[in-house]
Amino acid sequence: MRAILATTAAAIVLTATSFAPAQANEAAIKARQSLMQLYAFNLGQLGAMAKGTTDYNAEAAQAAADNLLAAASMNQMAMWPEGTDNEAMAGKTAALPAIWTTYPAIAEKGKALVDAATTMAGVAGTDLASLQGAMGAVGGSCGGCHKTFRASDN
Repeated sequence: MRAILATTAAAIVLTATSFAPAQANEAAIKARQSLMQLYAFNLGQLGAMAKGTTDYNAEAAQAAADNLLAAASMNQMAMWPEGTDNEAMAGKTAALPAIWTTYPAIAEKGKALVDAATTMAGVAGTDLASLQGAMGAVGGSCGGCHKTFRASDN
């Protein structure tokens, strides 16, 4: 009887721990997708002001730029474990496997976003022209990563 209980307990532990990596990977994907939503939310506010679809508001622009910088400056290492690409986790992410094979190129793309967000945070609350001037670098840094390391939606 003890042998059966021990075998059953071992099977339960092995089964439970075999799901842990998959759950951790799904949590990492959700975390980085949430981070991208924060980027998009704050960039949406800045972009609307830059395009003139929303009136320029220095306080709101500064808050959005500061939020963008805070999000871009986060340590994201835990959000990007190897094996969380669109091939290994089909249907859950658009991240291409190249992210994990092109270091330090991916790190350079991340640094470009932090640099552009730093510039944006330095000028967003100044005036509309300064905000508009900083938008290109922010958008370029987003596109620089997405064009290379994200599967197309098409």
